[in-house]
This record gives sequence, C-alpha cells and structure tokens, in this order.
Amino acid sequence: MHPVLVLTLLQVVRVTPANPIVAAHDSLRLRAELIDAAGNVVPGAKIRFTNAGYANAGNVDSTGLVRTASPGILPVVALASPAGGGRPVFARVEIRVVPGAPASIEVADVPARIALGQRFKLRAFVRTARGDSAGDPVAWTSSAPAVARVDVGGVVVGVGPGSATITGQAGRARQSFPVVVVAGVQAVAISPATITVRQGDVTRFAAVAAARNGRPVDGLTPTWSFSPGRGELTADGRFVGYQPGEYTVTANLGNASAVAVVTVTPREVRRNATVVGSLVRSKFETSEVWVHPNGKVAYLGTTGGGDRLYTIDISDPSKPVVVDSLIDDLRVLNDVMTTADGKVLVFTREGASSRKNGIVIATLEDPLRPKKVADFTDGVTAGVHSAFVYTDPKHGTHVFLTNDGTGAIDVVDINDPARPRRAGSWSTSTPVEAGRYIHDIDVQDGLLYGSYWNDGLIILDVGNGIKGGTPSRPQLVSQFKYDLPSLYRDAEITGGTGYIRGTHTAWRHKNYVFIADEVFGLEELRSKTGRAYGRLQVVDVSDIAKPKSVAWYEPEYGGVHNVWVAGDTLYLGAYNAGFRAFDISGELRGDLRAQGREIAHLQVSSPDGFVPNFTFTWGVVVKNNLAYVNDVNGGLFIVRIDPKKAALVP
Repeated sequence: MHPVLVLTLLQVVRVTPANPIVAAHDSLRLRAELIDAAGNVVPGAKIRFTNAGYANAGNVDSTGLVRTASPGILPVVALASPAGGGRPVFARVEIRVVPGAPASIEVADVPARIALGQRFKLRAFVRTARGDSAGDPVAWTSSAPAVARVDVGGVVVGVGPGSATITGQAGRARQSFPVVVVAGVQAVAISPATITVRQGDVTRFAAVAAARNGRPVDGLTPTWSFSPGRGELTADGRFVGYQPGEYTVTANLGNASAVAVVTVTPREVRRNATVVGSLVRSKFETSEVWVHPNGKVAYLGTTGGGDRLYTIDISDPSKPVVVDSLIDDLRVLNDVMTTADGKVLVFTREGASSRKNGIVIATLEDPLRPKKVADFTDGVTAGVHSAFVYTDPKHGTHVFLTNDGTGAIDVVDINDPARPRRAGSWSTSTPVEAGRYIHDIDVQDGLLYGSYWNDGLIILDVGNGIKGGTPSRPQLVSQFKYDLPSLYRDAEITGGTGYIRGTHTAWRHKNYVFIADEVFGLEELRSKTGRAYGRLQVVDVSDIAKPKSVAWYEPEYGGVHNVWVAGDTLYLGAYNAGFRAFDISGELRGDLRAQGREIAHLQVSSPDGFVPNFTFTWGVVVKNNLAYVNDVNGGLFIVRIDPKKAALVP
C-alpha cells in the first residue's frame, strides 16, 4: 500500500469551534488544523474554507470568516492540503445561526375593552432589531390581576370591573397595553344571523352588546369561535369556510354569547384547460417567455447553455413557429421583457464566457426580428438574474435590474436605448459578504416590489411620490420579513442543510401582493428530476406601511415559481406541480387551495422535450385569453381555459 495514501487516510481536519453558534447579522472566525494519526498538528498544511450548500444563513470566505445574514443552518467545509502533496482532507461543520436578541414585541388584535368573564388569547410576535423572528417566549404580567388576569400562555380573563395594564417581556424587549373590563353585559346580538356563501368567501360578522336595560354597551370586541369543520376566523370577526357544510360562528362576551349559522356551498370554479399549440424544445432548457403587446409574437429564452432568445410567430396560436433568434454570449437567459409600447426589448445575461454579463437592449421595428443596439455591463458584469422595464410619465423608461455581484437593485436609464446609462441603485443593509441577494422585481404605479430572498419583500417608492422617491433615488416604503426556516422545516429535513429557499417573486394586484418562495433540496435540484417546495403568500398592503400576510397557496406536491394575474385569476408556474390557475376574486383569507379556488391544472410536458415527460413549469404570460406556459423541460405550451359557465336562469 502506498505510504502517502495510508497517511492521508489517517489524517483528519479539526475545526474550532467544533459546534459553532452565532447570531444572525454577526460574524465568527473558524479555524482548522490538519491532525495526524498521533493527534499532532501537521505543519504547513494549506487550509481553505468554502460553503457546503446554498448561502441562506450567510457566507464563509476562504480564510474561515463567517458573516451571517439570517437564522438557519450554514454548512461549511474546511479543506486541508498537506504541504508535501497528497490527497486533501476535509471536514464538514454546520454553523447554527440563531436570531439576535429580542428588540420588540408586536401584539396583534388586542381589544381595548372586554366584558366581565371574557377570555381572549394574546398573539405576540417577538422580533430582533433586524426584523427576524426571535422565537423567545413572552412572560406576561397584569398590573391589576383582580381586574384582568393573564396566564403563562397569554390568555387574558376579565375578572373584575376596572382598568389594567398587560405587559409582555422577552429579554429586554417590552410591550404594554391597557385593557378595560366592563360589567353589566347581559346580551349580545350577532349579524348577519344567517348567511349562505361559497367556499372561500369571507363574511364579516359584527356583534352588539347590550346591558340589562337594553341599552347598548359600546366599544367591546367579542371573542370569536366556530365549529365544526375547517376554516379561518379572525379576531375582528371575518370568517371563511374551507369546505361545504354548515358552520356555527359564536361571539362571546363573558356570560353573554350569540351564534350565527353559515351555510357554505361549493365554489364550483373548476374549468377545463386545453393545450391548443406547443413548441417543444429538446436541445436546451427553456427559460422565460414574454408576449409582445401586439399579441402576435412571443420571445422565449434558453438556459443551461442555450445562448439564444427565440422569436416566435404566434399569430396562429395552434401553430407557433420559430422565425428568428438573437444569439449572444451567455449561458443563462433568465428574464426578457419589452416596453409597454412594444418598441424596445431587454433580456438578462448570466454565465457569459467573456465574464461581461449585464443586459442586452434591442429595438423592435420588426417585432419578429429584434435588432441589438446596446449592452449594459457597467457594474453588473457578475450577472443579472431579473429585470423589469418600466415607463413613468414623468421620468421616462428605466430598467430595474438585480445585480448578482452586489445584491443591489440597479437602475438603468434607457430613454435612448442605444445609449443606456446608470441612473441609480438601492440595497438592503445586509452586507453582500453575508449573502445579500435580490431575485426579482415588479414595478406598478411608481412602487417597486423587490423579492429580496433572506430580507423578504421590500417596497420602494421609485416615482409614486409617497416617500419622494424617483427611479434614480428609490426610497424605502416598507418591508415584510417572515420566518423562512420555520416555514420550510420539512424541506430541510428531506433536502438537507444548505437547501435553497428565499423570497423569489412578487406581483401587486389591487390591495394584495402575491409573493412566491423558491425552495429546493440541493440533491433534488442537481438531479434535474427532483421536487420543488414553496408557498405563495398573499400579503395585504391596504396599509402600505404595514404589510401583513393574510392568505396562502401551496400545491400538494411541487413548488411555486412565477406568477401572472389577469382579472380575478392568478396563473402560476409551479415547477413539478405544473401550470395552475385559481380564483382570487373577493377578499382573500386563509388556505386558498383548501377553499376549492383552483380553476385549472395541467401537467405540461412532452416525450420529445429536453427531459422527456417530466413537468417543470417555469411561469406563464396571459394574452388574448390564452396562457403562454413555459416549461423548463418541455418548451412552450399555449393553453386555453374554457370560459365560465353562464348562470342558469329559470
């Protein structure tokens, strides 16, 4: 046996600290040594550190300096190369990144006045100074237990007339609020008393309390409950039933209560969906699709080495035909979009052999034959993953793009498409060294909705005026940050630490922003035939300064990727879950899939695709009542959903 091989097999790498724990948004220095069979340090070994998975929680540099971004597990490999040659030896260590110290406590839906004998459960959210969920338990106390008593679980009970202050404490974070307990409530009336609605429809109940003499007792918020079955009932009395049947909703004010009966009927939105035309791709993986405003031309990207953007004649949707292609130096074309007037096209570049990525700008005198007029690479040579082209009446046309190298949103003025120029930039305070990353951008009415991976949803004023922002000087409006590690615990169990997850895309519609998370296990992603995970959240932005999650959609198998909304229908590319369309009419609360809101579902694929018969749907664009569905493994599929059935009139 070769002596060097024997020595190598007996050597190990010792990493210190052995079980590292570090707070999010902090740093840690790892050290490593090569140890021989006798337990001695091998002199002169070259040590190098690298990430052993996706940088969700942070990053490590080659010297072992760890910078963290968010709670989670950061797997790291220490590689030791013996000075005299021989096989390198490695050790894997998992760094546990924990939330920082509690900085604030948010208490939701606290009634200012309650009835004698009434109980309600406090819902508290403990956050760090960076907005992460701290997870610390809250210790509750009452200034007047003879008036309002609170137990360790946060249940408040009104035990005597008067006023009390309830205080919650977690670490140094502290939050107090007053509660007034009112006696004399003898009756409560609830309205509506009976109602018939469809699955998923939200009913807003109101309750009125009365004293013994019949006079109303104002300002009381009842404790709400319902039975039986599945549904959601908010603290302010909004009820949604998930399944058909009869539900009893109860409003309780201590010794007085009232009930309402809700009859929930089937939503009945399901319709047939048919592929009316397809363009199967077998040589390269398919990426983004965009439809020209004229509705007669589609643009289809490639990834994994395709180096081209196809232009497709879709004037006959049943027979889409490739007419031309624009070839450029790239491996990944992730995003393509035109201006609203259809005169200019922009697509993104990643993986260029020249290492000069950025964006490509083309004019569309003939929409079927884009003419490249400029590259923009200033500061974005590391790559651009996504870009959004937006024209503002006051400021003109700009491209808002994601900078792979800096994790910033960069703004490019393309009012003269042949002479693009840098106009501005914005980023979160998370250091780029810790894994700051912006994935996708949506701009509507001068507000930018940025999907900022670990940093959640970022809303910027880029011309709306509410914060004085412009394209060249974006201003922060608000941030919606949520607990990704808790949400995707199952994905980590099956996919392993270092799995991919983050806020991926956003779409503003009415008073909601739909955000989709991209989630993969590492091995599943590498296999090309693995499953995706992920949830679509519905974020209420009626108060733009305080976005809050109110509903969600998660396929039973597969993930969520790109979103398109037209009218009251949301269209979704859901990776393994295929093409989905579901009803988003009315107010949205709770689990949308459980409410029977799904309109259509297709597993688009082809035996002749890049990966035969394996659905991996990227996204969808809707034009002229047709859904243009791009599938990574299959190509382009043009789908028609049958119209709504007309109501029967007796």
